[in-house]
Amino acid sequence: MKVALVGATGMVGQVMLKVLAERNFPITQFIPVASERSVGKQVQYKGKNYSILSINDAIAAKPDIAIFSAGGDTSLAFAPKFAAVGTTVIDNSSAWRMDLSKKLIVPEINASSLTKEDKIIANPNCSTIQMVLALAPLHEKYGIKRLVVSTYQSITGTGVKAVQQLENEYAGEKGEMAYPYPIHRNAIPACDVFEENGYTKEELKLVRETQKILDDRSIAVTATAVRIPVVGGHSESINAEFRKEYDLKDIPKLLNDTDGVTVQDNPDTNTYPMPIYAQGKNDVFVGRIRRDHSQENTLNMWVVSDNLRKGAATNAVQIGEYLIANNLL
Repeated sequence: MKVALVGATGMVGQVMLKVLAERNFPITQFIPVASERSVGKQVQYKGKNYSILSINDAIAAKPDIAIFSAGGDTSLAFAPKFAAVGTTVIDNSSAWRMDLSKKLIVPEINASSLTKEDKIIANPNCSTIQMVLALAPLHEKYGIKRLVVSTYQSITGTGVKAVQQLENEYAGEKGEMAYPYPIHRNAIPACDVFEENGYTKEELKLVRETQKILDDRSIAVTATAVRIPVVGGHSESINAEFRKEYDLKDIPKLLNDTDGVTVQDNPDTNTYPMPIYAQGKNDVFVGRIRRDHSQENTLNMWVVSDNLRKGAATNAVQIGEYLIANNLL
């Protein structure tokens, strides 16, 4: 099993290396790829050093799988070139997510739709993955009519530059800014750039990707995405209106029975999900489960997950595992 990791030196790429090793992904030849300035440098995987290759050299090696985490422009330019030599690409950028010819996959929900013909597979946005994984079993039983989601997103979603900005501000030092404002002791209600309708790209990803993954364009979704000075993961306040009535006591069991979901919900002991405890874990954590008494058939819940893990690296690796297990390469 020849596996290329494009973007091996980036923040998500580094987590990808950890997840591949932890899950003992069946790699016989590992091909790390990064920008031209990194070619020849070393990355470590499972205690062994590997030299970084250029992307063109990686294409020439014809890997079985190429996991991309190097940005949309790189994916648009090079994913088709990998696919042309028979490689199956699992892409972590936004480049292919809304392409009608590409599958947008959360393995626990819709991996069964994959075939050998799917040579470029899109990994959803981090905030979407954790939300739909928690919602999928509820949608299947009750039918989601409308979602109102507010996100509280980790600075790691922006990247190394944002982490450095927060560290500089903690230390009272000046440095390069990832955001137009300080992030220390602040909340910035603007994740990604604004579109003409006044919503940011991050907010619209939650709308469009949710409908595609759950295969239901009738689900109404409205979102507000906020960046907060947190490292461990993304948090989401979700208000879900269902088409059918539900019994509140059934919700925790439905969620706990879902692969990759853990319920942490006991107000008596102050038990609820928090990013400080989600960091480094692969599950999606759900708590603060309660009925919305202002509207019929409506539920409130709080969802937290490590955005670099299930929101990116773990989900991509799980797609690869599914492809191997089902002989789809």
